[in-house]
Amino acid sequence: MLIASSAPAQNLFEADFGSGHIYEFTPGGTQSTFASGLSAPEGLAFNSAGNLFVGNAGASDIVEIIPGGAQSVFASGFNNPYGLAFDGTGDLFVSNRGNGNITKVTPGGVQSIFASGLINPEGLAFDNAGNLFVSDQYSGFIYKFTPGGVRTTYASGLNYPQGLAFNSAGDLFVAQYGGGNIIEITPGGVQTTFASGLGIPQQPAFTSTGDLFVSSQTGNSIIKITPGGTQSTFASGLSQPYGLAFQPVPEPSALGLVAVGASALLVSRRRCRADFTRPWKARRT
Repeated sequence: MLIASSAPAQNLFEADFGSGHIYEFTPGGTQSTFASGLSAPEGLAFNSAGNLFVGNAGASDIVEIIPGGAQSVFASGFNNPYGLAFDGTGDLFVSNRGNGNITKVTPGGVQSIFASGLINPEGLAFDNAGNLFVSDQYSGFIYKFTPGGVRTTYASGLNYPQGLAFNSAGDLFVAQYGGGNIIEITPGGVQTTFASGLGIPQQPAFTSTGDLFVSSQTGNSIIKITPGGTQSTFASGLSQPYGLAFQPVPEPSALGLVAVGASALLVSRRRCRADFTRPWKARRT
């Protein structure tokens, strides 16, 4: 039996606006083409089943891609869809840059307007309480919507905010198109600059281990930023990289994970004995 403490490796998916491809990257940076033939793909989001949804801006639709790569149109009739995010019940939310609306789409494909009257909604992200956060690029605001649709201003004074992502501590990270940086906003609303010098950042995404990846159209690259703020180029030579999404980590029960404090141990489904009071190390039995 092998016991391992690290989380399952997550591959990174990138929407390549200029080429119409979705690229897949292993944690080591190996690049492959996951899907092609899309029309100006922008936002990406995985559902709980591991299917990838793409804001196909050039065709005004949302394309669903299963793990094997087969594509189908999940919903259509959008107006320059950019940001995608799933809530806890499996409903998909889509920001429409062209008309200022946020559209809600049920798993069965039924559409409704969740919010309207925004200037240029871009990034979407849900917090752990089910509130939806929206970056309104031209106003410089981040809006917070309760599950019932009540809107408040969460942050203001931002410089063309685009993509959004939460870390595990509940801090919101904002890619500032105008400032070339990433702004971190605490749950209390305090803003600080987490990273700068990113050129034209589009979409941030976190790994399960806390590293932040950011697509940047300056250098057509993907930048990796550690929790301590150290930057490195993860990938380059892309064609207008937009959306980023990490494939979801399987639920612990699906992998035989036993949670111990803040960590998880991968164990065999066979009966085993382990002394969790001692310092852990990899071992075979």
